[in-house]
Amino acid sequence: MRIGINALYLLPGQVGGTEIYLRSLLGALAGIDGDDEYLIFTNRETGSDLVPPRSNFEQVPQRVGGTVRAGRIAWEQAVLPVEAARRRLDVLFNPGFTAPLLCPCPMVTVFHDLQHKSHPEHFRWWDLPFWRLMLFQSACTSEWLIAVSEATRSDLLRYYPVAPGRVRAIPHGVDERFFEIDRRRGGSGPFLLCVSTLHPHKNLDRLVRAFARFRAARPGIGLVIAGMRGFHAEALERLIAGLDLGDAVRLTGWIPREELYALFRDAAAFLYPSTFEGFGLPVLEALAAGLPTACSDIEPLAGNAGDAALLFPPEDESAIEAAMMRLTSDAALRDRLAAAGPLRARRFSWRTAAEATLAALKQATQM
Repeated sequence: MRIGINALYLLPGQVGGTEIYLRSLLGALAGIDGDDEYLIFTNRETGSDLVPPRSNFEQVPQRVGGTVRAGRIAWEQAVLPVEAARRRLDVLFNPGFTAPLLCPCPMVTVFHDLQHKSHPEHFRWWDLPFWRLMLFQSACTSEWLIAVSEATRSDLLRYYPVAPGRVRAIPHGVDERFFEIDRRRGGSGPFLLCVSTLHPHKNLDRLVRAFARFRAARPGIGLVIAGMRGFHAEALERLIAGLDLGDAVRLTGWIPREELYALFRDAAAFLYPSTFEGFGLPVLEALAAGLPTACSDIEPLAGNAGDAALLFPPEDESAIEAAMMRLTSDAALRDRLAAAGPLRARRFSWRTAAEATLAALKQATQM
């Protein structure tokens, strides 16, 4: 097959989990498939490091930037279909929600979540029309839809007029580097860790307020929130300053992967209080690293973590504070979670995700 990869959406270091998804999936596809040809359509900002160094993987740079969404979407709708026809693609894979309205070949499109449908209050009013129109179009024109969790698959079937047989749940995998982190060299660091973009639905306000009460009892422990600045960054900074936590809470912004691995190595515990997730990969990364973890009791987080993490209702700040206390003071619990985490995370493999995705791409060409 000649498989096109629509990577026009990718802005390195700026799109969060969808970048991790694409990079990890491409690497896994390169590991299992030496026969099919992959043509990866990239924008001006995406470097050559996205493309696996294999003879059957080719970067196809496009003369469009990804920073201006309107221009990128116009190129995706008008030029990408022409490229697909000119290069005789058998299937076009859209890993970032959106797809061309008219395409000369079958398409498979990935939906990472449908937050714009279930929680529109978390979106800027001028962004909502884009999300509503473009994702509806993608759902209706793609032969196959891939949801990254069963929870997202359920949302697709609830909100869009698509047949259940066209929607397949293919979970993320976990970067092998997290399993290799040697927490014997760290793990006693005087800080709690949360890895999250600073968006409203990540529930970081409650995390910080719970931490303020926790710190009154455990003044030697800090909080590190690692992730891109999002819509809620300034409000969160004001809250931290208002609670006089400036020296205790660190917002890292986007950091290179090596620095992220070091945080997982050195943290005392990991917390993830999100009120909505399409998948919630940071929780599995913490489990893989053997980092004692607590997260919201929402799907898909609870189902992914199983009994390898403490669960708490995300709207309950007292419960978040209690989880912090247990994770830092209950040695038996810490040992149990540290042992159970990697075993649970091993259920999620990028190789398995790549195999299922490749099967979906092949099947799309037969419809």
